[in-house]
Amino acid sequence: MLEASLECWMTEGRWAGKFERDFAAFCEKKHCLLVNSGSSANLIALAALTAPEYGERALKPGDEVIAVAAGFPTTLNPILHYGLTPVIIDVSLPTYNVTVEAIEAAWSPKVKAVFLAHTLGNPMPIEEIRQLCEDRGAFLLEDCCDALNSTYGGKKVGQFGIGATSSFYPPHFITTGEGGAILTDDDDYYRIAVSLRDWGRACWCKPGVNDSCGSRFTGKYGNLPDGYDHKYVYDHIGYNLKLTDFQAAIGCAQLPKANRFIEARNANFKKLLAAFAHYNDQVILPESLPEAKTNWFALPITLRDGASKTRLEIVRYLDSVRIDTRQLFGGNLLKQPAYKDITCRIASDLRTTDKIMHDTFFVGIYPGLSEPMINHVVECIHTIFSR
Repeated sequence: MLEASLECWMTEGRWAGKFERDFAAFCEKKHCLLVNSGSSANLIALAALTAPEYGERALKPGDEVIAVAAGFPTTLNPILHYGLTPVIIDVSLPTYNVTVEAIEAAWSPKVKAVFLAHTLGNPMPIEEIRQLCEDRGAFLLEDCCDALNSTYGGKKVGQFGIGATSSFYPPHFITTGEGGAILTDDDDYYRIAVSLRDWGRACWCKPGVNDSCGSRFTGKYGNLPDGYDHKYVYDHIGYNLKLTDFQAAIGCAQLPKANRFIEARNANFKKLLAAFAHYNDQVILPESLPEAKTNWFALPITLRDGASKTRLEIVRYLDSVRIDTRQLFGGNLLKQPAYKDITCRIASDLRTTDKIMHDTFFVGIYPGLSEPMINHVVECIHTIFSR
């Protein structure tokens, strides 16, 4: 980061190019497009499918997109921003993910896309979902922001849809402070995403580069004058969501450590899971599908019906001994103030989503946790459940 700072290249530059290439290779994808957050990655990933280049397949206002309410808002928000109708389905325990059966039951002729996250890094049955989308001519987008290097059927998540997203926010597997990425193997989808990220412009020159196409002042575009500067031609309604070179340089330093971080997280997950397993009559422990290899983002715990402790009692006690917790993001997003009047189709009773909203919390498995820290968490788990 200091080297990038001394170069004084304030926007996207050579470090961004290196990080894009390296991260694409790490994720086994052809293209990586850096953006300023995982939330922006989700926005661009969905927005690209509304582009006129897709003709009749392009997502249009009123089209339906299958999603869930038990998740982070920014997987759902782009659907709403583009006037699409989210079709809300329930998730299941103990995976915290959707089932193929739930998606099939919610399907209608208006469904044009499926946009789902691998919850807390735990892969959903993504190959079966991919096949369903392919059979029915729908787009599939994978939110992999919590799921770096998790696999399903031996393939890394992010390999199954037309686009996938990743996040580099500080709690994630690697960080650039703020930052995210869109991953794809599709050249056309990539070009559209680049345009949308870069103000919607038609030009694909990198910052500080001119005339990559060789016809900067010779083209004819729309109703503009002949030879209008291609750098200022816009063929999409876009944004400016680029990452800076300072942030990308941090990513370049982080990526070689990613596997070590993942191993440490998984080790911490196993130790804390073993502590909660003593109270299996009180809690529902998380599980992965047989085909999945999960790199957990955190350890989710759901209290069983009739448990002797409430979630509020547990998280307040843990907070009092300096162990932080989180709810499973927005719980049931449809119960949140911002979403009370949205247009959507609720395709199931959301019973499990409501259970998660009331009874689920997660604890962190940050790779920098020392053995005394982990032991402290374990001791406090035993203390609260044995009272």
